[in-house]
Amino acid sequence: MFFKFLRLEFKSFFRGSSLGINLAMKILRFIGILYFMACFAGAAFLIFFLTQEKMQQNPVKIVSRFLIAAWAVDLIIKYLWQELPTQNIKPFLTLNISKKTLVNYMLTKTFLSVFSWLNSLFFITFCGIALFYGYSFTGILGWFVGVSLLFYLNNFINIIFNDKETVAIVIGCIITAVAGLTYYNIVPVLDYSERFFFNFYERPYLTVIPIILFFGLWKICFHHIHKVFYLDQGLEAKKAVGKTENIAFLNKYGAIGTFINNDIKMLKRNKVTKGILLGSFMFLFYGLLMFTSSIYKTPAMMMFMGLFVTGGFQFMFGQRVPAFDSSYYPLMMTLNVPYKEYLKAKWWLMNIVTAASIVVALCYAYFGWNVYLTFFAAGLYNIGVNSQFTLWSGAFNKTQIDLNAKEKRFGQKNSFNIKALLLLIPKMFLPMAVFAIVQRFFGIEAGVASVAVMGLIGFLLREKIFDTIVKHYKVEKYSTLEAFKNKD
Repeated sequence: MFFKFLRLEFKSFFRGSSLGINLAMKILRFIGILYFMACFAGAAFLIFFLTQEKMQQNPVKIVSRFLIAAWAVDLIIKYLWQELPTQNIKPFLTLNISKKTLVNYMLTKTFLSVFSWLNSLFFITFCGIALFYGYSFTGILGWFVGVSLLFYLNNFINIIFNDKETVAIVIGCIITAVAGLTYYNIVPVLDYSERFFFNFYERPYLTVIPIILFFGLWKICFHHIHKVFYLDQGLEAKKAVGKTENIAFLNKYGAIGTFINNDIKMLKRNKVTKGILLGSFMFLFYGLLMFTSSIYKTPAMMMFMGLFVTGGFQFMFGQRVPAFDSSYYPLMMTLNVPYKEYLKAKWWLMNIVTAASIVVALCYAYFGWNVYLTFFAAGLYNIGVNSQFTLWSGAFNKTQIDLNAKEKRFGQKNSFNIKALLLLIPKMFLPMAVFAIVQRFFGIEAGVASVAVMGLIGFLLREKIFDTIVKHYKVEKYSTLEAFKNKD
């Protein structure tokens, strides 16, 4: 039955209305997977020989030391991006197929995801090298099975807590706290990790523990899904009671105020937009990377940091206009919606948040006023130039967004567009290049001033630029409508 399901999915892929785009995306993803496979296999060789030949230490013990960190990262990645394949199962619920078979198929399919088996490539390669160099076969086998099953447990944890955001936040805080305690050598977590995982090598019989945990969590996940496995219950889109909210003072700004009002309510109510707010907040700390690596202290990379620290919300929100409105975009186009005011509302909202980010970034003055001045210039460039180019790139993003579901995909079939990629040149590379060149010949003050002046010029020419952006949105209007209407 499992092979029949896989064969049906294979047929549905080639019979879909977007075969060309789907095939192109599959090829790109396949190339990406091959790249990461080579990276994981290469890392196994590098780590083994580096620890054994250069450091004269046991590679299995060294890898065991850092497995707790790898396990936590794997859990976070799976929670953020790995989806439970429920949508393709819905048509079979009306057929004479037992729910037990369907649920087991869903659980099995999660292990076919690249997020599940890619790390196993590292362990397989690493264990193969260890066996070649004479390490104990039973020890390596016990270590491989024990470690692999503990990583596969993350699939079940993701399923159980996938829709429990409060629990996910608590677990995230715990992981962050443990990471902090480890970093400051308060608790020797890495020593505990080494002892725990290396036990599977020294005492292979302990592998029975992860085996029991694996099948125990499988059974728990099976019952967790089985009890809500109905079209009108577990697989139905969740509906919340609507709340009427209104930010009254915005109404005096006419259509722009109304659109801003609606966007603020959207940001407060939906899972995807809440994730964007959280991501934008995390971007404020992105500049701290500059002080952990020497490469980020170059002038161009300092400007790169400044663009992200002050423009996190802008990049995450602006490039998804009008995708956020995809569910009712066709209705909007039948109404007398002023396109320019619609885009200006997004522009003002992005710039208000960007201005607030510039103020918060003042904390970076602790590392030197040159750092903050660079970030300040980057913020002005974001307000005057990048805000408009980001909206412009949104015209080519035709990805539907379900506001009530977590976004868990790296990329989607309509989100790649050569025009949007070309707009990265004025958005990122131009200010980095100008700042680096001017700073090199005329000093940091001239570099800051040059980028700030570009931002000011962009702000003063915003009306002309908006006319161009509106034209492009109108040119892309019908292809955007077709993409938003097509649910395939």
